Amino acid sequence: MRRYKQLSLQEREELYALLKAGFSLGDIAKKLKRNKGTLSRELHRNSKGIGQKKSGGVYIPCKAQEKAKRRALLQRQQAPWKGPTVYLYVRDHLRRRWSPEEIAGRLPKDHPGLSICSETIYQKIYHRDNKKDKLWRFLTVQRKKRMKKNGRAVHRESRIPEAISIDKRPKTVLKRKQVGHWESDNVIGKKTDKTALSVTVERKLRLTLIAKLSSKTANEKSKKLFLRMTGFPKKMRRTLTVDNGAENAYHKKITQSLEMLVFFCHAYHSWEKGTNENTNGRLRRYIPKGVSIDQIDEETIQAIEWEMNNTPRKCLDFKTPLEALEEVLYKSKTTNRCTSS
Repeated sequence: MRRYKQLSLQEREELYALLKAGFSLGDIAKKLKRNKGTLSRELHRNSKGIGQKKSGGVYIPCKAQEKAKRRALLQRQQAPWKGPTVYLYVRDHLRRRWSPEEIAGRLPKDHPGLSICSETIYQKIYHRDNKKDKLWRFLTVQRKKRMKKNGRAVHRESRIPEAISIDKRPKTVLKRKQVGHWESDNVIGKKTDKTALSVTVERKLRLTLIAKLSSKTANEKSKKLFLRMTGFPKKMRRTLTVDNGAENAYHKKITQSLEMLVFFCHAYHSWEKGTNENTNGRLRRYIPKGVSIDQIDEETIQAIEWEMNNTPRKCLDFKTPLEALEEVLYKSKTTNRCTSS
């Protein structure tokens, strides 16, 4: 099947010259080996003054070439949306907080015969010609700039010496039947901050320990973990799960001082310590992203920790983490008394 090809500037100049010489449109079509309808549309669309009764339209080759280029550029920009119906559908459903995948999947059901790829939606949202619409604000992750589609290259093995993989962690930890299994992570404020927050949470009780780190070093992290956890009985100190951040490099020191095995998640697998990630999200209710940790005093941090540990949790049958801890400690004391007697 022969594909249509736009007229070149040379063909437009020849068309102009032959019209001036008095040739009919049919004769010109034969000379240029073009369809007569193509030349007729060319004159109708690209003549200057079309629509003005007196002028009747003047065809100028260079102006016609410019018009054709502008029109082609506009068509390329609008083509991915496949018309106003698709564009309005995408825009309206983005504003309803639908994801591009949901929009792309639902469009053919609501408008049979129409379709659009979710990747196309993402591309158009972030295209420079659509910046004024700011549609990125309606995405789940409201990024002004798009990340690489296939993500960033990552290393899969921990670079921390003698790190023990989470694959070797006891399977009982996943069941949350036993207390004493913790997860820990750092929460950062501004990039320029020298300080950070160490957030450590017990998997079963959701008990949260927050400590301000004077620096982001491994030495400071291990010191604060020891100070906050050394008061707990040994049964409350079984395992600790962390990520591959440099602040966890002194894991052997933690194991020796607290008698806790430290396990490391796979690189960029934050869900492997999901309890900690959820807790960090709760902490952001009090300390939003971008707020400087340097400016937060110890009294405020203690108040936030107290508030989080005194908030009822559905997973604890609406008990608070501190109430759940009291129950565990009470049962432990009762069991010890019965054993000794």
